Amino acid sequence: MTGHWPLRGLRVRTPWLELRYPSPGELDALADLAADGIHPPEFMPFSEPWSDVGPVERARSVLQWFWRQSGAFGADSWNLGLVTVVDGTVVGTQGIEAGHFPVLREAQTGSWLGLRYQGRGIGTEMRHAVVHLAFAGLGAEYVTSSAFEDDHASLAVSRKVGYAEDGIMRHVRRDKAGTLVRLRLSRTDWERGRRDDIEIVGLEPCLRLFGLAEPG
Repeated sequence: MTGHWPLRGLRVRTPWLELRYPSPGELDALADLAADGIHPPEFMPFSEPWSDVGPVERARSVLQWFWRQSGAFGADSWNLGLVTVVDGTVVGTQGIEAGHFPVLREAQTGSWLGLRYQGRGIGTEMRHAVVHLAFAGLGAEYVTSSAFEDDHASLAVSRKVGYAEDGIMRHVRRDKAGTLVRLRLSRTDWERGRRDDIEIVGLEPCLRLFGLAEPG
């Protein structure tokens, strides 16, 4: 299927993990991971509380989200969901999305890990991988992210990778007002700490899907 849908061959590899477009089996494993839990029930890290349902519905929503994003993927607007694989096991997902990327050269990241894989540094490593894809592969000028002000783990990952705070947004979270912290990583700041041990495989056949003619 990579001939018709080259994203199936996209890989971003670090010494520790690999990000890749999910096969049906890997997507099924990611759904199982969501069913097992992503966060404690008393805490909501997402601006859209999609995980506030039972295990069956949570797993199904993961499948439906990936299918929707794949079906809507286009040069003017794309949302790339990749599975995070460590030692052959799917442990979470790392996404990156953008609108009018060829003009704006800005993308936004988002991710989650299964509960049993949190607190091991995997989140930081997969963020390094996806920003490398954005800057080195796609030619981004900025990568952004956001997290609620009490989501200390997510904010710590962003700061470790080099993002700087970029203001706040008020957002409804479980019917109450919450504060989202915006974060931004510039190409200049990324270059200062650029790693030389991250490899991108299979990107060139995908570039036209991103509205690009050549590697960044």
